[in-house]
Amino acid sequence: MRAGAEALMQERDRLNRLDADIGDGDHGANMARGFAAAVERLNGAGDALAPADAMRSVGITLLSKVGGAAGPLYGSFFIGAAGALRDRSADAVDAAAWADALDAAVAGVQRRGKAQAGDKTMLDALFPARDALRAAVGDSVTLADALAASAEAADAGAEATVPLLARKGRASYLGERSIGHQDPGATSSALLLHALAQTWKRPSQ
Repeated sequence: MRAGAEALMQERDRLNRLDADIGDGDHGANMARGFAAAVERLNGAGDALAPADAMRSVGITLLSKVGGAAGPLYGSFFIGAAGALRDRSADAVDAAAWADALDAAVAGVQRRGKAQAGDKTMLDALFPARDALRAAVGDSVTLADALAASAEAADAGAEATVPLLARKGRASYLGERSIGHQDPGATSSALLLHALAQTWKRPSQ
């Protein structure tokens, strides 16, 4: 979460510019503020917080601190992940557990936003990330490699939103003018998944 908050702060202006093209222009600021608040809340809880409790804490914080559609969507993401990690200690969160968590997180986003693949939303990064992580688990690769594959797939998915016509969210009001712009929510999703992958990356890799 700390790495994710740092990445969002560093990329805040870029996310704002992407959002200015097809939205309100504040996605970066909202995400940076929300994750800073989430990290502050986690820091206050100490290091003994279970993974599910940490995820739920982040989700609840984002629901209250992030404006627009991003707050409910990202809140649903982390609360969904929390459900999949229930009763797991930090030591028991392996690649398969992360795959289950990402499955549940993406399902939470989809239930909340009602979007499908190709609608030019954060799901266009999350769907391929989810599928890549599940495939990596099936290939029995290390957790670090599985998370790296997931992040790379999210990157590709975010970039693939450029030629899409937005069918959900504020960008959909622009109609064909939404074509040619990368979706900010897909971009922030990819940033967070990269932060996760980098956290688990070992120097030997």
